[in-house]
Amino acid sequence: MQFDRVKRREFITLLGGAAAWPLAARAQQPGQLARIGFLTLATGPTPAIKGFQHGLQQLGYVEGQNLILIFRWAAGQTDRLAELADDLLRLNVDVIASNSTEAILAVRDRSKTIPLVMTSISDPIGNKLVASFARPGGNTTGVTLFSTELAGKRLELLREIVPRLARVGLLVQRDHPPTATLITETQSAAQAYNLALQVFEVRPDEINQGFRSIEKEPPDALIVQQTTSFTIHLRQIADLANSRGLPTVHQAREFVQAGGLLAYGPSIFALGERAAWYIDRILKGTKPADLPVEQPTKFELVINLKTARALGLTVPPTVLAIADEVIE
Repeated sequence: MQFDRVKRREFITLLGGAAAWPLAARAQQPGQLARIGFLTLATGPTPAIKGFQHGLQQLGYVEGQNLILIFRWAAGQTDRLAELADDLLRLNVDVIASNSTEAILAVRDRSKTIPLVMTSISDPIGNKLVASFARPGGNTTGVTLFSTELAGKRLELLREIVPRLARVGLLVQRDHPPTATLITETQSAAQAYNLALQVFEVRPDEINQGFRSIEKEPPDALIVQQTTSFTIHLRQIADLANSRGLPTVHQAREFVQAGGLLAYGPSIFALGERAAWYIDRILKGTKPADLPVEQPTKFELVINLKTARALGLTVPPTVLAIADEVIE
């Protein structure tokens, strides 16, 4: 399988009509402060959030001059999302952005009109956030992490690096809306490669217990789901896997920087940056329903050679040649 070496991120942009959004977001008037809420399960700025802030700056939005950016951090506690969503709605924000499926669902339970922008959501169709990518409908649009190619390509990379790969583990977040789709896609890809798949479902506060379950019948490698709540625990996950001699693959480069073996997926920062464009269009009067959801089409491969050596693995030159970043 051929992997593209990518230095800039490219996205499919489907054209949609523009119309006034009469319900929640008003077209921004000259000199008017845009009020943007950001609801997240994170504890602090993530790559998606940093990209989002950078994208707003690139579009001319400056906090205190023409922008009020209001963050609400749930710190991994999904039961706080309802309260925080209510808080943002009481503050009469023009648009709410989020990098969490659960957060968007919490807002939609309270408002069918407030425009919502996804900054990096895994499965917006499967979780009924949008009707389709081309015609999202309703009050939600933005960018998605979703790509049906990812599961197969991650397994192909593991087969290149891990000798005699036969059994793959999938560490996923229990009770997380996109989990079911990820399991289904990975199962299909594993069957195509004649690999056995073991699924380990844990809550973010059960990482240690989850690895104790993994120890009972350890796989040859472990795929770690990309979720906002897991992001808080990336170093813990990498350390636990490495101490057990378990090669790991993730979607985001931050996992590799934390000690994971490799990551393959779209740039989370670039997705957040692109989401700012949606905010700008909505503030200028375009309906979310008329802004097609964008999917990533180019991805980045990041490899941690230090981790590979510690695990006794040799990364083939053909894989190193297509990596966007190699951590020595």
